[in-house]
Amino acid sequence: MTNPARFPRIPFTALVLAAVAALLSALIGPAAAQAAPGESRPVYSYDHAIRESVWVDTRLDGDADGRTDRVAVDIVRPSEPARQGRRIPVIMDASPYYSCCGRGNESQKKTYDAHGRPVQFPLFYDNYFVPRGYATVLVDLAGTNRSDGCVDVGGRSDIQSARAVVDWLGGRGRAYTARTGGRPVTADWSNGSTGMIGKSWDATIANGVAATGVKGLKTIVPIAGISSWYDYYFAKGAPLYDSGPDALAHAVDSPDAQKRCAAVQKKLADGAPRSGDWTALWTERDYVRNAGKVRASVFLVHGMQDLNVRTRHAGQWWDALARRGVARKIWLSQTGHVDPFDYRRTDWVKTLHHWFDHYLLGYDNGIDRAPMADIERSPGVWSTDPQWPAPGTSATTLRPRPGQEPGVGVLGTRKAPRGATETFTDDPGLGEADWAAQIDRPTPAKAGFSTGPLRAPLRLSGSGSVTVTVTPSTSTAHLSAVLVDLGPDTIRNYGADGEGITTLDRRTCWGAGNTGDTGCFKETAADTEKVAYTVLSRGWADLGNYADPHKGRPLTPGKPYTLTLDLAATDHIVPAGHRLALIVAGTDAGLIDPPSSRPTLTLDLSRTSARLPLTGGPAALARATAHVSGPAPAHRTAPLDGIAPPRSISRMPGAQ
Repeated sequence: MTNPARFPRIPFTALVLAAVAALLSALIGPAAAQAAPGESRPVYSYDHAIRESVWVDTRLDGDADGRTDRVAVDIVRPSEPARQGRRIPVIMDASPYYSCCGRGNESQKKTYDAHGRPVQFPLFYDNYFVPRGYATVLVDLAGTNRSDGCVDVGGRSDIQSARAVVDWLGGRGRAYTARTGGRPVTADWSNGSTGMIGKSWDATIANGVAATGVKGLKTIVPIAGISSWYDYYFAKGAPLYDSGPDALAHAVDSPDAQKRCAAVQKKLADGAPRSGDWTALWTERDYVRNAGKVRASVFLVHGMQDLNVRTRHAGQWWDALARRGVARKIWLSQTGHVDPFDYRRTDWVKTLHHWFDHYLLGYDNGIDRAPMADIERSPGVWSTDPQWPAPGTSATTLRPRPGQEPGVGVLGTRKAPRGATETFTDDPGLGEADWAAQIDRPTPAKAGFSTGPLRAPLRLSGSGSVTVTVTPSTSTAHLSAVLVDLGPDTIRNYGADGEGITTLDRRTCWGAGNTGDTGCFKETAADTEKVAYTVLSRGWADLGNYADPHKGRPLTPGKPYTLTLDLAATDHIVPAGHRLALIVAGTDAGLIDPPSSRPTLTLDLSRTSARLPLTGGPAALARATAHVSGPAPAHRTAPLDGIAPPRSISRMPGAQ
């Protein structure tokens, strides 16, 4: 990848270009002047941009104070288009983090001058896009920073905080110059076309607003976004965190909101029981069910090793959009919870520029006909596909069979003989890294199954599942299913603090800037690690959800139960010479919470199988495993090296 270039910021040049643009507009008319270029250019002055704040009426009274809530909306927009009689589109990021936690790799927060006017906007969107004729709009969700109301963690208030702004930008809402009182203000400078962008919680809001079908939202760019809040806290009944949305709301509510939002936090706590049962609260926060309402195009970005907002969110959202024919594009990286600006900066800015130019300005620049998917194959090395999952991918069944030693079995196409079993005991202190490191050794906490060395590469592209039949020894049990690529590789160190990146001291600048907002950011480099195995997908469940994914039941010890675990979406090529492994175990330490007991589980191999999204389907599997009998039985003298996920995952989606 080429080194990012420093964008020029010479005031005289910018003013000359602005004057030329104004002259062209006067000579040939604003519509023709806008349609002429194939790419928006930095012809407007960032120094002379209009910086203002308004408060948009959400039409809700979330804090029950007797008046509808107003959310703070900070705006930076070029001054020249309005003088030319032209209206402009909007790039919008609605977030709960602008005062509590910050945005981006450097945790930037909004800053204001002595009169309350916005000075610094986090991230590069204003620096880069305002000179190119876009407005940048940052919204404080209800209950945060300078907004009224209460945070309700992806519910009606969160989503309406942003939707109301989209409506106002389209001339359908009300806004004022102050949080209370003030005079009405209209967005007469907006052309009504809005694109939403953001990472994690911000991306989640973009998903939720798109799922309302709001008019004027032309595109969204969700980076590591949640698509269903239940799946942020639970995996088919298995708790992913030991706290719920009430704690999250308290963490981001402004000090003023914390005093008045106790009733909202109690409602969140009551509506999200730690049993893992689905409730009306989760239905309200499930955007996947409303994918059919989405009018906007979607540019989805996710890290395949994101253990905060896990890739199940990306997979189920993508599949729902695909079924409804939504225009879409996807980037999948090898990182964890990381913004593409920090792992593929030059290509990201260029691609995002073309995306917004096409969907917000209407330029025919070919981005809608470009390959749909970009996949990171090794650190900094990317491939493309015309669609995703990859063409020719189909669900293909693999089955586990006993091996020569207990817990060290074979993965292939033949079904295990009736009565074949493996037994393991849940050890909450161990997780996927411990299991994979000892894949070829009998260990009491897992059952592992692997192919022999593959004769040809095998690509997994999309979401899979593992169906198990197990008999527990206690009335509660949690299960994990993990897919592993067994073989040497160099991958991003997603378990480290940077989740696959290292932040450097030097900076580059992306667009125009001034002393209050320089538009300059620290560069990054890939943080890599040599490994002997790579975990490529995971899935978890509470065995008590065997009959209903939305409701758990007590188990009868000694009775067999059948359950399907959903594997997170991935796109991974297992090279020739490597082995593909499936591990079935109990608690995945650090990633799910343990049950109330420590069950021993007996796995019925004849009634256990994995349905994996293999490119080329059964024929590709047959080629890759031809004449492969199974894993080598010899013990290893030392455990395999891999990436161990953090033992404690952040309970805040993207608070940086």
